[in-house]
Order: sequence, then C-alpha cells, then structure tokens
Amino acid sequence: MSAEDLERYEAEIELKLYQEYKAVLPMFRFVVETERRFYLANEVNMEAKNDASKTYFEIKLADAWVWDMYRPARFVSNVKVVTFKDVNIEEIPEKDF
Repeated sequence: MSAEDLERYEAEIELKLYQEYKAVLPMFRFVVETERRFYLANEVNMEAKNDASKTYFEIKLADAWVWDMYRPARFVSNVKVVTFKDVNIEEIPEKDF
C-alpha cells in the first residue's frame, strides 16, 4: 500500500466518521473535548483533584459516543478519563437538534 493509498483510506474513514457524528449528535446532551479524544455524552461528571502539587481532572461519562476512527465500537456505556490537560464541556443547545 502506497502512502497515497493510505492517505486516501484515512480520508474516507474520517469522512464516514464525520457523517456518523452528524447522525448521532441529536442523541446526546454534551460535547466533551480532551487533549486526546472528542466525546458526545448524556451524562458528564468532572472533578478536579490534587496529587501532591499537581491538579488533574477525572471525567466520568455515561451513555457516550467517542470520536476515534480506529475504534470499531464508538458507543460506550461508561467512560472514565483522567487528564492533567484542559477539558472542555459544552451542553448542546436544543436548537442544534
């Protein structure tokens, strides 16, 4: 497989993932962005925690969908994310549905 074939394959997967995202968006209440992943979820609980001198965030999601083109199953019941980086949580306005 050439580099060009691989790029074309990844572009096709990303397009399918975007189409899936648009189709499932109305099913969810929250958008959650971390440095590694993008999630849609119906329940979000985030806690800031301290370990010695560092602060980190523990995010628990329920009834979620994860943006990951290499993951065969993107719908997940429960997700726990631990990160030292920024986290963005937005409630999706009902008008966007």
